[in-house]
Amino acid sequence: MAKYKRILLKLSGESLMGAQQYGIDQERLSDYAEQIAALVKSGVQIGIVIGGGNIFRGLSGAAKGFDRVKGDQMGMLATVINSLALNSALLNTGVKSKVLTAIRMEPIGEYYSKDRAVELLDKGEVVIISAGTSNPYFTTDTASALRGIEIEADVMLKGTRVDGIYSADPEKDSSATKFASITFDEIYSMNLQIMDLTATTLCKENNLPVLVFNMDKKGNLQRVMDGEPIGTYVHN
Repeated sequence: MAKYKRILLKLSGESLMGAQQYGIDQERLSDYAEQIAALVKSGVQIGIVIGGGNIFRGLSGAAKGFDRVKGDQMGMLATVINSLALNSALLNTGVKSKVLTAIRMEPIGEYYSKDRAVELLDKGEVVIISAGTSNPYFTTDTASALRGIEIEADVMLKGTRVDGIYSADPEKDSSATKFASITFDEIYSMNLQIMDLTATTLCKENNLPVLVFNMDKKGNLQRVMDGEPIGTYVHN
């Protein structure tokens, strides 16, 4: 039996690049879809928020001279592109999936509301929530925390390219140690850059635990749901 009944899965846009330098790697996309489909078929309800950094990141755009608001809006549209790609891949596995957008853009996606998202989840459909929060200056981590709280998820699973949270960057510091679990307060006090502070505060204040794990290792999503001790569990 799966450890969680309803999850909010946060996926990194950069991870979708696979070995590429830009865009969407079809093999990585198919791998993600297969892992997600297996959970759906076992009865797990899944909401997904995916970043857009493989296409465009608002902060990077601002650093290059774009107006920050326009740059963030471009980033929101990048998340819609990724969401449509994942939606297509999921449908190819035989799993029902729907893209909801925080910005009105029918017929590309249906306008997001909590009630509609929960209705679809209860029907066994995957809900991919795109376009961030619809507001500039907010990251997709914050959007993930917000949507996870709204849909009353049991946990936010943050799928990344690393296998958990470390005391320092393990690629730069050989003495860095991995945490099996850590509290939100410890993340604050140690100034660990796991999510932006807004996302971390939302999760802490609404008691939404976060599990950070390596989504790029095939089978890890199922291992997390089976309760295996992988990744890092963040809690109050």
